[in-house]
Amino acid sequence: MKLKKRKLKHAAIFFVCWFALLVFLVDGLLKFQTLVDYVGSYIVVEISLILLVILPTLAVYFFTKEK
Repeated sequence: MKLKKRKLKHAAIFFVCWFALLVFLVDGLLKFQTLVDYVGSYIVVEISLILLVILPTLAVYFFTKEK
């Protein structure tokens, strides 16, 4: 699979913005420990947050049109 520069650039920009937003929400507003207490498992919260960053970034990469 050959990486396309344009698609990679869009996915990287999306990744940085989405990651910053999630860090702000989880660390600033929601408090990570509150999420762990609500869910009950540290590892489940960690994996779900990682997937919330990686899966949309991959979707942006695959659905970005290359000219």
